[in-house]
Amino acid sequence: MIKNNYELLEHTADIGIRVKGKDLKEIFINSAWAMFDIIAKRKSEINERESTFPHIVKERSDDLEQLFVNWLNELLYLSATKELIFYDFEIERLDEKNLEAKVWGEDIRNYNVNTEIKAATYHQLKIENKGLYWEAEVIFDV
Repeated sequence: MIKNNYELLEHTADIGIRVKGKDLKEIFINSAWAMFDIIAKRKSEINERESTFPHIVKERSDDLEQLFVNWLNELLYLSATKELIFYDFEIERLDEKNLEAKVWGEDIRNYNVNTEIKAATYHQLKIENKGLYWEAEVIFDV
């Protein structure tokens, strides 16, 4: 996984990203990392992470696109309810309809919140195998 392996996409009222990865796991991880990178920046005066225990995320869906959107929206839900910013993601199982992952977060007070993302959307959603790499595009409702 390469952090900052995403680019912002032009969109009138919302925020879009394009991410790349060597496989589906990297696409899911890089998209989650990008989403939280957009939401908040860690305060520079804090040196050590005060990590939480890992949260378990399990998702089942009818197809890959729904699984991808559900993954991102579940992370947003957990972030809001637990007041955490997630910074590390480990996907233990992933196929086109199932995902099991561990995610680690840190208290939101250790961050400067820049943008509130309400949800990942299906608008202009793309997940494509480009041969040598995978690419995804998603628009966030802000």
